[in-house]
Amino acid sequence: MFKKKFDEIPTKDDIGIKDAIERWIETYRLRSKYDESSIVNAWPHIIGKAIANRTQQIYIRDKKLFVKVESAVIKSELAMMRRQIIGRVNEYVGHVIVEEFVIL
Repeated sequence: MFKKKFDEIPTKDDIGIKDAIERWIETYRLRSKYDESSIVNAWPHIIGKAIANRTQQIYIRDKKLFVKVESAVIKSELAMMRRQIIGRVNEYVGHVIVEEFVIL
């Protein structure tokens, strides 16, 4: 009865938007920068809002996560949670992106 327009007929070459973005990220070798920026943006979710509010700077360089904190209490808390934080960050991304955790 009803005919579909040519543009509405799915073909075997069609991919979803998620797959298209993933391919684009891989093609232009942006995966590491994308993962790093997603970790920085998700830092309150990964570590908790109370500690995230007291961190001043966070960045990743050479598979090391650098976090700048002025409070000695927070520094000691982060030092005790070092392995757990590395595990949470890598779990969030889905693969190993951080191997060391440095508190500044």
